[in-house]
Amino acid sequence: MEKKSLPLHLCHVHNFSIIINRSYAILHSIAIAFLIYYRCSFFFQETKDTTMPALPWLLVCSCKLLLSLAWLLTQAYHWRPVSRAVFPERLPGDDKLPAIDVFICTADPNKEPTVAVMNTVISAMALDYPPEKLHVYLSDDGGFSVTLRATKEAWNFARSWLPFCRTYGIKTRCPDVYFSGYEENQGDFECPEFKAEKNKIEVM
Repeated sequence: MEKKSLPLHLCHVHNFSIIINRSYAILHSIAIAFLIYYRCSFFFQETKDTTMPALPWLLVCSCKLLLSLAWLLTQAYHWRPVSRAVFPERLPGDDKLPAIDVFICTADPNKEPTVAVMNTVISAMALDYPPEKLHVYLSDDGGFSVTLRATKEAWNFARSWLPFCRTYGIKTRCPDVYFSGYEENQGDFECPEFKAEKNKIEVM
């Protein structure tokens, strides 16, 4: 009972980094505010000196505003830095895992290659999760017939690919990546059964 109450992950807040980052952000913000005030005050000054061109000054002021906005958007990550530790060994048994649904959307096979979409579908089907609790849905907003035909072919391929991955513990379960030729994706199996089944699937 005590093991079930253990958290699946821990979040550690870096308090010292928070102090440093927030102090720097406040000082930097004050400096930016003074700089923007200085740039903008030019347009409200009453002076007889007309030699100062307004357009370059306006461009410089606009650049300062854009750069300040870009800097401000990057501060969210530094405002509260944390580190996380996960404990997959604490996951409950397969019978206690919830059912999950995976939705994959596509619209145009010309912009989203059908082969890439089918690799995504097969990869989702091959997730390391109880098969009876995993449901994969493909939504084709364009209603193209090529997607339907490719889905049927992917289903036929998955009937051999999924047992192959589970039997030999294949970690790279995207077919396109696994058969890409990289050595780290080929596995270290030397048994004739593995090589024969791999060659059989590769020519499908």
